[in-house]
Amino acid sequence: MTPATIPRTAVAGCAPLRSALELTLEPVGRHAFVEEYRERLPLIVARADARRFDAILSDADVERLVCETAIRAPAFRLVKDGGQLPLSAYTSDIAWRPGSFSGTALVDRVAEEHAAGATIVLQALHLHWHPAALYCRGLEMALGCPVQANAYCTPACAQGFAVHHDTHDVFVLQVSGHKRWRIYEPVIELPLKDQRWSAGAADAVGAPLHDITLRAGDTLYIPRGWPHEATAADADSLHVTVGLHPPTRFDALRAALAECAAEVEFRRGLDTSAEFPGELVERLAARLGPQQVARRARQRFVDGRRAILDGQLSQLRALERLALETQLERRPTVIADLEQRPRGAVGLRFEGKQVVFPARAATEVAAIHAAAAPFTAAQLPGRLDAAGRLVLVRRLVREGFLLQRDRQGAGDAITGAA
Repeated sequence: MTPATIPRTAVAGCAPLRSALELTLEPVGRHAFVEEYRERLPLIVARADARRFDAILSDADVERLVCETAIRAPAFRLVKDGGQLPLSAYTSDIAWRPGSFSGTALVDRVAEEHAAGATIVLQALHLHWHPAALYCRGLEMALGCPVQANAYCTPACAQGFAVHHDTHDVFVLQVSGHKRWRIYEPVIELPLKDQRWSAGAADAVGAPLHDITLRAGDTLYIPRGWPHEATAADADSLHVTVGLHPPTRFDALRAALAECAAEVEFRRGLDTSAEFPGELVERLAARLGPQQVARRARQRFVDGRRAILDGQLSQLRALERLALETQLERRPTVIADLEQRPRGAVGLRFEGKQVVFPARAATEVAAIHAAAAPFTAAQLPGRLDAAGRLVLVRRLVREGFLLQRDRQGAGDAITGAA
């Protein structure tokens, strides 16, 4: 079994508006990836484009995060030869009122451990590093599932983790240096989150199916459940591992069963025969239609997105000056659904919020939800008067759904378009 390898050809550097999926996979298209590789086979995309991923994270960014920002655990950790170094070896707690800054990096100790072979792991970059947050949101828009990102800065000839598998698919983006990856045949096919595995003394994974070296600008896709290990070559290596978390059929069953808890017959105790009434199985099956499954999965996905609110302080400071002719746009990072409510009301569901509007504003709200270009409150269709339109758009600026364009430039993010 051989993973697909794209020949090394010149590819243009990262353009500001390039979509996240294109940045990751180009020249492989979305359809080919989903139909031929996703959950099936590893994929290697080799390029001659050494600075391709600098817009997400660069060597200079890592230096700044570690040495200048007083980074704290769990935003980072050190690993070496398959194990995690104790936090006490390279962090301290700084007393402050009313609490303390716990797990703060001791930069000199971090640097010494790194020079001695420890890998610096920057965790959950999608939560605290804005360029990575934008990139992950772009992938979420393109693939329709939650995405996370960690970075691994490994010194030359060192190894951070032993052979293991991940319980989610990953993209590996080689940012700088080069790293040798060995990928083995799956031990557990498509494992769930609680089906973790790592090689122990009694485990034999055999010879690697794939033994490759990633260079700066290359992408590697590894489906969940494929054991792998990576070792930096004769130079320091920085790569970003991007985790994909699509819902599974098991998740769909669990979500349908959770809805059954509203029915008393599902809550009754088992009798001595432990017989399960067939009619309850039928009721559960009735909740597993394609539309119902898709609705629950989408709702969980939309509700679970974290707001990316760059510039929000400036947005609110300028709110009272927002006028009918102020240029507005949807935040490019918002993933939202428009929902119909009783008596003609409508709701916007996004980022853990459900913002409901009365029927008289339904036309305007629907137009805002569908807006793909800048607009003004005066241009919205519908019957709201001027005062009502201003109330509406100001509310959506406060909620983080809309941006005032003259207060913050738009369109510089890595987008989700595929």
